[in-house]
Amino acid sequence: MSSPTPRVAGRIASLDGLRGLAATIVLLHHWLLIARPLLEGSLSWAIISQSPVKLLTAGNEAVLVFFVLSGLVVVLPVFRPGFSWMGFLSARIVRLYGPVIAALALSVALIYLVPRDRSTMPEGSWMAETHATEVTWQSFLFQASLVPRQYPLNNPLWSLHWELLYSILLPFATALALLVRRWALTAVIVCCAISLVGRVFEQSELLYFPIFLIGTIMAARMPDLLAWVERPRARWFMPTFAAASVVMLIASWLARPIAPSGSELSHVLWALAAPGAAGIVVVSLAWAPAIRFLETRPLQWLGKISFSLYLVHVPVLATLAFALGSDQWPLIGIIGIPLSLLVAWAFYQAVEARIHQAARRVHRAVAARANRRAGEVAP
Repeated sequence: MSSPTPRVAGRIASLDGLRGLAATIVLLHHWLLIARPLLEGSLSWAIISQSPVKLLTAGNEAVLVFFVLSGLVVVLPVFRPGFSWMGFLSARIVRLYGPVIAALALSVALIYLVPRDRSTMPEGSWMAETHATEVTWQSFLFQASLVPRQYPLNNPLWSLHWELLYSILLPFATALALLVRRWALTAVIVCCAISLVGRVFEQSELLYFPIFLIGTIMAARMPDLLAWVERPRARWFMPTFAAASVVMLIASWLARPIAPSGSELSHVLWALAAPGAAGIVVVSLAWAPAIRFLETRPLQWLGKISFSLYLVHVPVLATLAFALGSDQWPLIGIIGIPLSLLVAWAFYQAVEARIHQAARRVHRAVAARANRRAGEVAP
């Protein structure tokens, strides 16, 4: 089966902006987790968590958008002439592990700088249950491996565990996406159903891999997707499509009054987040107002530092929470949100950008070596 040739050259600016927006939502989500024990049960909490306002702090759902984006954007170079799997996988490992190790080092430094005492945090809270108060070499190295599923030194690294595994499986996922691309819509529906099964039975592999695969199927049908994007249609269609995608993304939150967390209906509604995330990616490619918004300078800047922001914001917020107390959550937000952006920019300049350069060199060297060996073996 022949591979598609996408009509996309270089980076897609609107998707960069979407990545920056998603990273900012994750930042706000974790700030809200600090405030949650003090707000839960109040009218303010109901407005924040059970209305469209939830979109601003839907951190877990924003990660699903990241997964769809990874499945889409990471696989696009596969369809370009001269692509090297060995070069790609080598560079991908450098791009993931380099910033992760640096972010963990930052976390360790902040833990030593500001001692942590779980007893100062509300019992059962995110701050009390998920953050390390001490560091050992064993814990550092284990979490730096991206093998575990929980990361007390830096919570958001859990998603990098799945990014790494999907990168390893990408050759198989790409082949599967090419096999089913003629039935792409049906395949996406099957992916959503498998993800629902993973959610109900708490099987993370079934929950997350299909969401990555949705993005890869989109990449395999990129020419058709772009043709669909460019097709003339009624003015009301894209606003309605965008609104439907947002509603699906946060449907389980909007329905909390009638579908409590953990209920079967809540699981079903949460499964809508996967097609909702895919729909938002399509909106970012197709709807002119969304594209203009995502291509504004602030969102392009956020997109540029999005990975760094994702890696450093929890250590910054957690350190402030232990230093000031979680009851000072408004002050933590006032200080921590801009400070996270500042640290992310510095981290991007000092770490991520340099590692990207190293990854490109690794890609060129490994790809050239692989091509030479292939030439020696060929008859």
